[in-house]
Amino acid sequence: MDAEHQRHAAAVRRNFRRALLASMAFVVALGALHFAGPWLGDTRAFALVPLSVPGLVGILTAPLLHGSAGHWLANASALLILGPLVGTVYPRASQRALPVIWLLSGLGTWLIGRPSFHIGASGLTHGLMFLLLFLGLFRRDRASVAAALIAFFFYGGMLLTVLPREPGVSWEYHLSGALAGVLAAWWWRRADPEPPRKRYSWEEEEAEDADASGDGAELEMPRPGEVPVLWQRTPARDAVVLPFRPRQAPPDRGEPPTLP
Repeated sequence: MDAEHQRHAAAVRRNFRRALLASMAFVVALGALHFAGPWLGDTRAFALVPLSVPGLVGILTAPLLHGSAGHWLANASALLILGPLVGTVYPRASQRALPVIWLLSGLGTWLIGRPSFHIGASGLTHGLMFLLLFLGLFRRDRASVAAALIAFFFYGGMLLTVLPREPGVSWEYHLSGALAGVLAAWWWRRADPEPPRKRYSWEEEEAEDADASGDGAELEMPRPGEVPVLWQRTPARDAVVLPFRPRQAPPDRGEPPTLP
């Protein structure tokens, strides 16, 4: 492994540790807020209420609230998988995309949501999943495609939860988060450099041979007269042509035709 690949591997390990610790700290904070709910009083004032001016505060605070322990655990598992994945593969794009997904998912829910209390980090999880999926489609390098396949393997069902399916589930938050993830993927698809491509042994041998011969700098097309002719058509001297007699027209009378 050359020095470039060693530096890239060290950066990947560093980004993974950083993203994993940040995801774990955020999940723990969400759990602490949920279980401290009885001591915090009525938290509905911090929920997102569509088309309500007081409900605008929920754009910032609604992802921090959850209705039950199962709701928190469902979002926590997605954050612990998608968060380290996007932070490892896209350390620059993730830092820019996360605030945008947070705000746009809440704003979209405030505009199109049903008149109810919308809470939970599901908009953020859907935004992360669609961010990974569409970054793989836009970039199409090996690391981005692998990250998109991993995200789809674990949470491909989010493609269906952006539509109304279950009563009491904020599909508006899911849809808004998914659209925010797609927009963020388009905006910052080039924020992170492509990983160094692995060079195989036969490629290194060809590069060394080209450098030794001096022909590896640039490839030029030869002149038409310098192109060797691999095959030339020679006239056939002893060719034999087989004559074919013309076919005779049938007689006008009802007699059978004569055969040659």
